[in-house]
Amino acid sequence: MAEHRTMQRGALLDAARSLLSEGGTEALTFPALAERTGLARSSVYEYFRSRAAVVEELCAVDFPVWAAEVETAMERSAGPEGKVEAYVRRQLELVGDRRHRAIVAISASELDAGAREKIRAAHGGLVAMIVEALAELGHAQPRLAAMLLQGVVDAAARRVELGAAEEPQAIADTAVAMALHGISRRP
Repeated sequence: MAEHRTMQRGALLDAARSLLSEGGTEALTFPALAERTGLARSSVYEYFRSRAAVVEELCAVDFPVWAAEVETAMERSAGPEGKVEAYVRRQLELVGDRRHRAIVAISASELDAGAREKIRAAHGGLVAMIVEALAELGHAQPRLAAMLLQGVVDAAARRVELGAAEEPQAIADTAVAMALHGISRRP
């Protein structure tokens, strides 16, 4: 029975990812979750008390997976510049992943304070990974630089998601160049 509940919960989270990546938070409704999973709407409420609860669980499950992918890419890179490059490139490579699209949709939405706090904490963990490399590169305020760098990554990710005129590789190259050299150099 517990295994069945775990499978149902997993199916609901997977359906939530799809709904979020296809239509943003407006698409994440209990009737839509019920329809996607074949469950009765009342059954959805047995697993989650609200949309915010679904969002919080997705953050708890998906952010660590995403962060681990970025961290692994950084660990495989040599030197602080290599780590910065890996931090930027791996996040941009993950843009097409449904987990990423769902997280972006969540981040852009109106959420209750608990869900917002979970997202902030998860983003904080991602940003914390790069602080050390930025300190090694000589940044006087590596934490501030890390937050601004994440802003560059987020802007680049939005460009990739929108299917901008530039190729994803050109967007990634430019984001890496900005991360490592500011706006004074070309990629």
